[in-house]
Amino acid sequence: MGDIDPSFIQSTEHRPNLSTFIQVDEIPIIDLSESKQENLISKIGKACEEWGFFQVINHGVPSEVSSKVEIEAKKFFEQSLEEKKKVKRDEANAMGYHDAEHTKNIRDWKEVFDYLVENTTQVPSSHEPHDLELRTLSNQWPQYPHHFRETMQEYAREVEKLAYKLLELFSLSLGLTGDKYHDCFKNQLSMVRLNHYPPCPSPDLALGVGRHKDSSALTVLAQDDIGGLQVKRKSVGDWIPVKPTPGAFIINVGDIVQINLEESEFES
Repeated sequence: MGDIDPSFIQSTEHRPNLSTFIQVDEIPIIDLSESKQENLISKIGKACEEWGFFQVINHGVPSEVSSKVEIEAKKFFEQSLEEKKKVKRDEANAMGYHDAEHTKNIRDWKEVFDYLVENTTQVPSSHEPHDLELRTLSNQWPQYPHHFRETMQEYAREVEKLAYKLLELFSLSLGLTGDKYHDCFKNQLSMVRLNHYPPCPSPDLALGVGRHKDSSALTVLAQDDIGGLQVKRKSVGDWIPVKPTPGAFIINVGDIVQINLEESEFES
């Protein structure tokens, strides 16, 4: 990406500053192979209530599948910009490669590849409530790496299974049936994002991804051993670094699930 462009520079109060990190408990690490279901449900409920974030281990996604994803993603992002732009997303289709993502109107120091769990889906043409038109989103698959598509599709299926398992645990933690929320996600828009963060010449000025909330139901995030992810806990008020745990996924309870959980608690 060359010298840092002003569009990447964070305002002073939002720039990385490791010296301000406070020492607090790590976000919960939950073993999904817990033999006592009631213990597992209790841990999930507590993590959602107190943190909104947690890590899961023994989650059922085969490690060899995750390893293949890392290999194929590395091959893709190592290609020339010209090659990657052959599957670049545009205004009509938001799936594919992109290198100009903005968060809070500041450009992120990253490049991404997005794809749907289902190969195509329909979404509203606009945010206007009276606009009933639909447009189709379709996956764009690069010709190289040769096993990229099949690897990413296999990974998406495995992670989606995990997501449904987590939704069941969320529901059970509220005293509801495990399949309470399944019907809510029959026609959901599930997608996978590959993030690549090139070395930054001014890491004190830019962020790979700026501060944000996830508007989705939940996010299943794989973090490499380099780390860098930070989360904010309301009771603390500061950014907390998430220490990488080998083989774990980080779960972020998104706005959609949070709203549903709050409504269920109110109704009960």
